[in-house]
Amino acid sequence: MADKLLKGLIFNNEISVSVLDTTDMVNRAIKIHNLSPVTAAAFGRTITACTFMASGLKNQKDKLSVVVAGDGPIGKITVCGNGDLYMRGYVDNPSVDLPLKPNGKLDVSGAVGANGRITVIKSMGLKEQYSGSSKIVSGEIAEDFTSYYALSEQQPTAMALGVKIGKRGKCIGAGGIILQPLPFASEQSLEKAENLMNQFSNVSTLVETLGAEGIVNEFFKDAEINEYQPKYRCLCSRNYLKGIIMSLGKAEIDDIHEKQQKIEVKCEFCGKKYVFTKEDTDKLF
Repeated sequence: MADKLLKGLIFNNEISVSVLDTTDMVNRAIKIHNLSPVTAAAFGRTITACTFMASGLKNQKDKLSVVVAGDGPIGKITVCGNGDLYMRGYVDNPSVDLPLKPNGKLDVSGAVGANGRITVIKSMGLKEQYSGSSKIVSGEIAEDFTSYYALSEQQPTAMALGVKIGKRGKCIGAGGIILQPLPFASEQSLEKAENLMNQFSNVSTLVETLGAEGIVNEFFKDAEINEYQPKYRCLCSRNYLKGIIMSLGKAEIDDIHEKQQKIEVKCEFCGKKYVFTKEDTDKLF
């Protein structure tokens, strides 16, 4: 099953709803980065929130970069995406493992840390990039992005995110449900939305059992829904790296070759390796 983002309006078109299934995306990241269950959960929640955020970009070429930098053992979580919803990312320390919490759930907040910042940069074809930042409030990711939206974008947001990891380390359900009121939303609609969000404490199980379409049919059947297909897709290329090599200048590149015989670059997002010999770089210059 491919990943999905379903978006629509509910409660007299006063509340925006987004339902995401990002299970495939998380499994791709687990495979590329060899993520432990708890880092997969932290990363999965983050890339789900960022996929929703990227869906707000107006143009296909617009770009998004998000860093969740907590004081927990996994270090920074970095996620990038664009208006096409091509998403990618990595975690500083993917092999971190922590004991389960007393309720049997993965200790995401312990891995991320309760202190630090979320930083968001959006490149939307303007002279100045948009940059926003807010403090991490719990390390549970959903609460942290809810706080980010309230403080940095002045947008009230209710967010439920979840990642369920099976016994063999494979993700069996990942996604989110996100509600945002439009500026003219009535108190009645806001109250209904708040009551509805109380039903999504186990969103990963809902994604596992119902899928995104099933969740819409169960909870939002009157909404007119638009469907999008996000993907874990890296945009690295040999041509892109050629530009970086050229920007360093021939003297520095020759110095690297003298010390290492070759230039080897590994993409942090997909793990692909690119090798440039002295002959390759001489042709560039």
